[in-house]
Amino acid sequence: MAEILCYFNWTYVSTVASEGDYGETGIDAFQQEARSRQICIATSAKVSRTMNRQGYENVIRSLQQKSNAKVVILFTRSEDARELLSAAARMNISFIWVASDGWGAQESVVRGSETAADGAFTIELASYPIREFEDYFTKLNPYTNTRNPWFKEFWEHRFACSLQEHSCSEHSLRDGTFEQESKIMFVVNAVYAMAFALHNMRQAVCSNTSKVCDAMKPGNGKRFYKEFILKTKFEAPFRPVDTESMVRFDSVGDSISRYNIFHYHKEEGKFVYKKVGYWDHILTLNTSVVPWHGLVPPTSQCSDPCKKNEVKSMQPGDVCCWICIPCQPYQYLQDEFTCADCSFGQWPLANLTGCYDLPEEYIRWEDAWAIGPVTISCLGILCTLTVVGIFFKHNETPVVKASGRELSYILLMGVLMCYSITFIYITKPSTAVCTLRRLGLGTSFAVCYSALLTKTNRIARIFSGVKDGAQRLRFISPASQVVICGALISCQLLVAIIWLLVEVPGVRKEISAERRNVVTLKCNSKDSSMLVSLTYNCILIILCTVYAFKTRKCPENFNEAKFIGFTMYTTCIIWLAFQPLFYVTASDYRVQTTTMCISVSLSGSVVLGCLFAPKIHIILFQPQKNVATLRVTTNRFSATVSTSASAPSSSYSKGTNIHHTEQGTM
Repeated sequence: MAEILCYFNWTYVSTVASEGDYGETGIDAFQQEARSRQICIATSAKVSRTMNRQGYENVIRSLQQKSNAKVVILFTRSEDARELLSAAARMNISFIWVASDGWGAQESVVRGSETAADGAFTIELASYPIREFEDYFTKLNPYTNTRNPWFKEFWEHRFACSLQEHSCSEHSLRDGTFEQESKIMFVVNAVYAMAFALHNMRQAVCSNTSKVCDAMKPGNGKRFYKEFILKTKFEAPFRPVDTESMVRFDSVGDSISRYNIFHYHKEEGKFVYKKVGYWDHILTLNTSVVPWHGLVPPTSQCSDPCKKNEVKSMQPGDVCCWICIPCQPYQYLQDEFTCADCSFGQWPLANLTGCYDLPEEYIRWEDAWAIGPVTISCLGILCTLTVVGIFFKHNETPVVKASGRELSYILLMGVLMCYSITFIYITKPSTAVCTLRRLGLGTSFAVCYSALLTKTNRIARIFSGVKDGAQRLRFISPASQVVICGALISCQLLVAIIWLLVEVPGVRKEISAERRNVVTLKCNSKDSSMLVSLTYNCILIILCTVYAFKTRKCPENFNEAKFIGFTMYTTCIIWLAFQPLFYVTASDYRVQTTTMCISVSLSGSVVLGCLFAPKIHIILFQPQKNVATLRVTTNRFSATVSTSASAPSSSYSKGTNIHHTEQGTM
């Protein structure tokens, strides 16, 4: 019975036992088996010998109170099983009954209560009829059977007559209505077991006589039981051909028996006991012949099974009742009672039996987030190299000379670095890449804005010196300008080196609180540290903008200051927009990286477009303006400007035009 429950995973059941040795002993043995299989007893009821109809209904009500225990174990006499089924039928209550051989396959138990008994599993000792006993018994009549004092009473009850009547003696048990009790075989085997045991004992202790000796007297019953009955083993008599039936006993005196298992259900409009399996130390069931309602076996559990991602929280002192608690998405099932966190960078397997390493996410070259910035950078690099080539080709022309060739080339190198930063930021993070990011970002800006600051400072000093009447200014030669620019750039390099020492470059794996199943590969520097490292560049930009504003009123033929002003005003707008945008997009590394790359490229494009595009236009499309002129006037301010810092102009003033082949001497 316990193995049937395990087969269907019925772990929460109720029990009913008849009062007396059969029911109470049987249900105690069942409970021991149930505990060993972690089957819980919801409620236990006992049926007394004097119980009335109301008492049986009370038993059904007590079973109904445990609604999750849909299976009821019956270890009762047949009459108690019949009354329980009748009470359940009257109350219109149904259970899945699993009954002992007290119910067996008897029609008398279910007669009138077929609906209430529907779906019951019953067991019965596997037996076979003994034809010899049937022949003997059916020949008996109350006149010849003097050994059994109750036979006359049986005869009168069987044929509903009185032996005082002459017609009563005319009846016969051979009329075809006799049905042999299924347990007759075991009675016969028990008699033979006793006979074999006595025979073996007589041979063992009374070998010198054919009669019962003193050693076989009642005082030796304990020895008789242990040494002879328990060790008795013989082939069952009267067994059918090809039937194996070895009679023997286990260590506690129970017969080694085989049970047939029946399922009571309706077939073709009629309720029948259908044999669905047997037990011979191993349970064998053929559930394909069981017509389940709903096509699946019902459940009888205190708590429903937990879902795949849930664990059991057991109730105190109970092994069958629990509360299901869901695990977190990042947890796996260490066992059925414990959720365990996956390690950092790991995620639970689909079956939640363990964890696997999450793939590292970073921007890849084929991603849409990379294609845009890389395309912009490639176009920018191409344009920058084109400008460099044009400047080299026209290196000795007035436009290139008047622009300050050395600073222009440094500026173009800075623009080229700005475009190249995109490739460093798109590359998979590593210690070397993270180091290049720290050095390259600030340095590329520093190269651009150091050159612009040097240029604007020179222009401002020239015009300031002219107004003050100074004859010659210091540190405005090309060599001096390169040295000043290099010194400004080295300051940014020093900042970057200090940053590398304070925060050692490396790679970190980052998991956001919202997306625990995504591991992002990033450089281990903080966003705030990066912005602090750009503080020096902000100072350079502010100074460049101030000088550009101061030189906005240069003479009309000096175009350089105007274009530098456009460049710095636009750069300030870009930088003011970049910093808040950088922090806003910090939640998504892809958006943040793309924003960074485009902003850096845009800064380089502003320099390239505002400063160099006008010069390239003159060189390629207006070569007639690419000549040196000198305005000779009586005004010393005008003469100084034209000889010292003016860009070529197509306008002519009153005086003599002097063509130059060298840049001004200041």
